[in-house]
Amino acid sequence: MTDPAPPILIRGGTLQTAETSLRADLLLADGVVAAIGRPGQALEAPTRAATLDAGGLLVMPGGIDPHTHMELPFMGEVSSDDFRTGTEAALAGGTTTILDFAIPTPGGSLLDAWHAWSERAAKSVCDYGFHVAVTHWSERVADEMTTLVRDHGVNSFKHFMAYKGALMVDDGVLLNSVGHALSLGALCSVHAENGEAVAHLQRALLARGITGPRGHPLSRPPAVEGEAAQRAIAIAGLLGAPLYVVHVSTADAAAAIAQARGQGQRVFGEVLAQHLLIDEGVYDRPDFAFAAAHVMSPPFRAKSHQAALWAGLASGQLHTTATDHCCFNASQKALGRDDFTRIPNGTAGIEDRMSVLWHHGVRTGRLTPAEFVAVTSANSARIFNMHPRKGTIAVGSDADLVLWDPEASRTISARTHHQRVDFNVYEGMEVTGVARSTIAGGRLAWHEGTLRTTPGDGRYVPRPAFAPICFPGRR
Repeated sequence: MTDPAPPILIRGGTLQTAETSLRADLLLADGVVAAIGRPGQALEAPTRAATLDAGGLLVMPGGIDPHTHMELPFMGEVSSDDFRTGTEAALAGGTTTILDFAIPTPGGSLLDAWHAWSERAAKSVCDYGFHVAVTHWSERVADEMTTLVRDHGVNSFKHFMAYKGALMVDDGVLLNSVGHALSLGALCSVHAENGEAVAHLQRALLARGITGPRGHPLSRPPAVEGEAAQRAIAIAGLLGAPLYVVHVSTADAAAAIAQARGQGQRVFGEVLAQHLLIDEGVYDRPDFAFAAAHVMSPPFRAKSHQAALWAGLASGQLHTTATDHCCFNASQKALGRDDFTRIPNGTAGIEDRMSVLWHHGVRTGRLTPAEFVAVTSANSARIFNMHPRKGTIAVGSDADLVLWDPEASRTISARTHHQRVDFNVYEGMEVTGVARSTIAGGRLAWHEGTLRTTPGDGRYVPRPAFAPICFPGRR
């Protein structure tokens, strides 16, 4: 970790949180918010303080991306962004904290995975935490979950209901893991796709000679996601446990979450920015490289599903926006040229999430500025127990901020982005809403198009458990 940054005084901006909007100066010192000025009353700059003019800008909590995969070993490849390049791209787009996934090998140790990811993340330039995946069940897994919660600041565990033969867990694993996590005060999440159904459809499509990228969405129709979401919600409900459903991409899954919440169940839903804007037509392009670049799971859907996702965010039935940032270059995607099941799954997006959501959300009236902060930052901070350290602007909160120009525009392109990948799913899209400056841990890390980072600037963020809940008869 480098030496502490000098104080920063931010003058003349409008502080925008998920709750309030206030024109005031802001003083940052020792990595936290040190003082918030009164409206109409300027703060005095202390000795050595740098001053930033935020006139005409919004000063917002830095974005939190609760779903990323930096340098992930997956499908025989490793995702192309590592923890340095991926977090540099995050800062360029206004995101100051990521939650990545420590994924053990099949049958492997959860603790070993956490240590391996910690080593990889040591070069991060923004703050980070880890969800830890449960890929099988045993007494050792239960003990390691306990250790991770008690000693390592992990309060969330991931379960893949897809990827049969690799990461997929069955209902028995879910019942054991969700129940044990509940007793520890930890939150479980699910990748909701019926892996058995996906494997069955993949075999059938290949047998029919459908080998190109179009086979990917055909093997993962909306019903596959809807069924898995309903099943996971039912299991969590049976145990009285909360549940977080990652990358909701269908009206089916969104409706399952809304129904459960209407019945009093604590279920949270996450939406990827990509799924809000891109539809399944990308798989019909004859250019293999273009179509393969969009292969991710869940796949892009018919446009009709986008309306349900936007409605879920606006109504509060869906809660966070993420990217599932997991990028592979064209040469890596080409491994599945003759078999779509071998195309590494994943797209980039961490640099562009905030801009595309502002442009297509706030400027269209789908989201208010306060709702934008909620779905890009504050809700993740609350759900994963980082609030008020993260996700708000308050005295004592981390000095993770973005100075946002709501009127500036830029054109998204792989030629100019900072993500280490040769394709951008938003290629050519002009968006209004730009991060002018990003402050991470009190450091001016991105300013007027220039990164100012050093590997290791990022800090691990331990997340405390929620109040433990004991089951009847459980000790």
